[in-house]
Formats: sequence, structure tokens, C-alpha cells
Amino acid sequence: MDGPYHRATGGTHGGRGWGLLNATFGNAAELIIAFAALHAGLHQVVEASIIGSVVGNMLLVLGAAMLAGGMRYPEQQFNPLGARSQATMLVLAAIALILPATFESIDGTSVKMLHQLSVSIAVVLLLVYALYLLFSLVTHPALFRSSPAPEKGAPENGEEKVHTSVGRALAVLAAATVGTAWMSEIMVGSIEPMVHEFAFSDIFVGAFVVAILGNAAEHATAITAALNNRMNLSFSIAIGSSVQVALFVAPVLVLTSFFLAPSPMDQAFRPDLILIVVLSVIVTAQVASDGRSDWLKGTQLLVVYFALALTFFSCRANVL
Repeated sequence: MDGPYHRATGGTHGGRGWGLLNATFGNAAELIIAFAALHAGLHQVVEASIIGSVVGNMLLVLGAAMLAGGMRYPEQQFNPLGARSQATMLVLAAIALILPATFESIDGTSVKMLHQLSVSIAVVLLLVYALYLLFSLVTHPALFRSSPAPEKGAPENGEEKVHTSVGRALAVLAAATVGTAWMSEIMVGSIEPMVHEFAFSDIFVGAFVVAILGNAAEHATAITAALNNRMNLSFSIAIGSSVQVALFVAPVLVLTSFFLAPSPMDQAFRPDLILIVVLSVIVTAQVASDGRSDWLKGTQLLVVYFALALTFFSCRANVL
């Protein structure tokens, strides 16, 4: 698009388009880190970081955004129809995690059969994600628009003009990608020494350390949007990122592992990781079902997240 463009929650794609863009750029770091870990053969760290990213966006990012926004505004609103649609996608993602793990536990299941199932499910999830984008951006964008009027003092329809050029944006993105790749190599190389030094489990490091670092961009943007009373954008960033990781990033990593990693990665994740995804989906769907947020709801999500983190932190290496 030439010249200045509008960021408007009431436009054709509304806050959903910008939420998707923020989630995509935020998850680029997550994807680069995962590629580096895959290349190093750290499958458990990659699997844990995928789950940690899904759970962290649902509980930590959305919870912090609701808490921050609730401290400034008594109540904020977002479109409940879009929220339910995204929650349904998260339920689908949880089912896609449960099935391979259940299949692996059946007697007579070979590694080859598990890999074939993982590839099949990965392809299906990518197709579903493409249909989800078509639904949310093209055929039913109204479900993801912010319906309530902005609070006094907030920009009308969340509009703000941004002046930039395509060339400058691409240059910044390229530089950020190179920098992220470089830092990812350094971070991945420090994981094993840290695990041995502090007796952490690979699961804790992947789910709650690597995932938090990878989600830093989304965390900051979602909180800023909530503080500006743009809760619909904040919700789209947080939950949209979880949907994108579960339905796009994870399948891409599974397929890429057949070419990049020393050995292929399947989708039969550990039962404890699947459990925290299911619990997170349940509590997030409950909190987001009415399309309103306040500081107490944010606190509830954060409490669940830190309870999960403390549980995995207490289970040292070789215990989980």
C-alpha cells in the first residue's frame, strides 16, 4: 500500500488484521528459535516451547493485558463472537495434540506409523489454518471487529496514521530477522549448560523460559493495546498468536524436521504438556466467553499460568 495507511479497528479487516500481523511478526522469533533448536536436535525443548507459547499467550499475555487495561478502565469489551470462534480453533488444536499421543500409546504402533500420522495431521492443520484466515479476514471479518464505542479520550475507531515506506519496513524486518537468528543460536547453545547447572528440566526451560523470550514482542504490544482501550486488538494478538502457533508454527516445524533435524519430530507430545494446553483452553474460553474483561479476569489467568510454571519448576530434571 503506497503512502500513509490507517490502522483502524473498524476498517474492513478491523483489529483482526492488525492482531494477525502483530502475532505473525511476534511468532517469527519463536519460529527462528525453534529452527535453531531443531537443528541442534533438542526435540523436547522445541515441543515444550510450542506448548509454552500456546499456553503463555492464552494465560500470560492475555492475563497481563486484561490486568493492565483493567487498572485504567473499570471494564473493557471485545467481540464475543470472534472470541468464541478463536476458542473453538484452540479446542481443535488441543484435539490434534491428544490424538497422536493416544495413538502412540496403542500397542503395536511403530515409529514409522507415528511419523505418518504426524505428517497427515500437520497437513490438515495447515489447511484448517488457511481456511480460518479466509473466514476471519475475507468472508466473516465483522465477527472480529470491535463493536463497542471507544472510551472518552481514546482514538475514534482506534485510528492512528502511520507514515512509513515499504522499503524501510522490509529493511527493519530483515535486520530484526538476522539479529533474532544470531541471538537464537547463542540462546540454544546455552540451554544445555543451564539445564545441567541449575538442574532444570528441558520441559521447564522450553515451556516457560524459551517461550516467554519468544513471546516478548506480543506481550508488550498486547499490553500497550489494552492500556489504550483497544481490547479487541489485544485479544486478537494474544489468542490469535496461540492459534497461529498451534495450527501453523507447530505443523511447519513437524514437516521441516524431516529435512532440518537429525531425526524427525512427531506430534505425540508428552501427556503433561497436553494437559496444560487443555486446562488453559478451558479457563481461557470461560474467561473470554462474555466479551468483557477487567483486572480480576486478568489476575485469574495469571494465577493459572504461574501455578503451572511453579509446578514444572518444582519438578527438577529427570522427575517429569
